[in-house]
Amino acid sequence: MKPLSLTVVVVLLALGYAQVNVLEPECDSPEAEEAALAAQDYLNAQHSHGYKYALNRIEDIKILTNTEGDNTYVVELDLLETDCHVLDPTPVANCTVRPKVLTAVEGDCDVALKRVGGKLTVKAFKCKTEESTEDLCLGCPSLLPLNHTTALDFVRASLATFNNFTANTTYALLEVGRMSTQIVSGGPQYFAEYVVAEANCTKDVCAPLTEGVITHGICSAKGVTAAHTVNCKTFSVPRLQDANSTAVPSWSPAFHAHSRKHGLRHHKLTSYHDPHVLGLLSVSSESNEVVPVVVLNGTAAPVASTLAADTSSASVEVPLAVVKRDVPASADTTVPNVVATEPVLLIPRCPGRVRFF
Repeated sequence: MKPLSLTVVVVLLALGYAQVNVLEPECDSPEAEEAALAAQDYLNAQHSHGYKYALNRIEDIKILTNTEGDNTYVVELDLLETDCHVLDPTPVANCTVRPKVLTAVEGDCDVALKRVGGKLTVKAFKCKTEESTEDLCLGCPSLLPLNHTTALDFVRASLATFNNFTANTTYALLEVGRMSTQIVSGGPQYFAEYVVAEANCTKDVCAPLTEGVITHGICSAKGVTAAHTVNCKTFSVPRLQDANSTAVPSWSPAFHAHSRKHGLRHHKLTSYHDPHVLGLLSVSSESNEVVPVVVLNGTAAPVASTLAADTSSASVEVPLAVVKRDVPASADTTVPNVVATEPVLLIPRCPGRVRFF
């Protein structure tokens, strides 16, 4: 019974997946845009520290449809860090992408989505976040590690200055977003962006509040420890309640120390979530290549091998038109005059347009 049952299962799997249709719409098509923006919003919602990311380019998209009519979207996205912190209520569409000269941070993500009830839902993703050091100029501000001692002293000094101007409220440091330095005539000056929260202070320490509606602030400071300017934009963040009526922060109230321990200079996107759940995202791929797999005649094979040659590479040569003629054996072997044809220009399906740089 066991071998028979196993055979039946294999046959059913083969029948269920052998007829998967793979569609490859253009990367700038409406359905690709819909999937990309749904993935962008989901990734930002999972990203609990640092800044929101905006879609820069759709690198590739495939839509897999099975016999039951279920659509699975697999998209490859290029994202860029904005100047809006994840706590900032500003919609990402209204946020400004950081220019390369200020060291942009890029996210390369592969995302698998399924359409459920007419709505696209993310089922799995994996992301790789890296700095872009292109177009950096001599003398421009350069990023510092988030555990840089002198820069952190500057952050605390600027926060103390801000607290001196808030008579009825004291704020505690939640997270340092970015720190950079620039060499000027008087020596190095510092730039810092950080997040604060309304605090409950005792004689020696201030701790962020964890109940009720908490006032937060996103601050930017410039200068040195002894002389600086600081500006903070404040807003309210409600605290959620669980089933036991215990206050649950909608964002961690503790100072985020992960990046500080490892000396990173920026916050990373969440790296992955169940990338193997649909069997579509390779966990070990360093290049983030997406290789969907279907079963053909009982044998697993990459979808890519069942498709026409990919023309998305920028290095693909443009082929010339070739005309084949059947020449009878007794025909004159004199070479006829051949009219040159224009090159056949192949418009690449992907990647899509670049929105920023």
